[in-house]
Amino acid sequence: MRPPLLSARLSVPSLHFHPTAVGVGFPSSSGALVQVRAPPRNPFRRNMSAPSEAAAPSRFPLPAGGGGGAAAVGQNKPDDDVVVQYVVLRRDLIDAWPLGSVVTQGCHAAVAAVWAHRGHPDTVAYCSDANIDFMHKVTLEVKGETQIRNLSEKLIAAGIAHKLWIEQPENIPTCIATRPYPKAAVASFFKKLKLCK
Repeated sequence: MRPPLLSARLSVPSLHFHPTAVGVGFPSSSGALVQVRAPPRNPFRRNMSAPSEAAAPSRFPLPAGGGGGAAAVGQNKPDDDVVVQYVVLRRDLIDAWPLGSVVTQGCHAAVAAVWAHRGHPDTVAYCSDANIDFMHKVTLEVKGETQIRNLSEKLIAAGIAHKLWIEQPENIPTCIATRPYPKAAVASFFKKLKLCK
């Protein structure tokens, strides 16, 4: 059923604030103000309000002697100590496939690498509540299939845990993603690769 048309004589609704809800006031036919409140919050949804200063992690190092206690991964740490996940895509696919398809390949590899190593302390820290909004990923590119296979073999030889994503049913290697690692432990394996642009 369509709602009745509102008379042009109605004024613009005014906002009324309540300590626990925000409502919008509408005049009723009797002239009394009818307040419509926002629906109750979903208890299963993450709190989207701005975190308090105490809860908001800093991305910058604290001055010497400040911030006692253990910092979450990626917070208050030098760049080399940040836990990072490397994602490597094929440039030839970026040029030939729709962008969304290539992004999907990177997503598949990244999720598979995290899931396969979900019990590792670096992965647990990377996905912790304290770090989940501060993840670090580095997305790089190689020229094509030969280079991505060679990189995977190099990582296997060095014991670097990663996922080489093979797209099915085509059986095409499309992407590599490492499990989360401290940057200093793995950066040397990727230093010759270009950032994906």
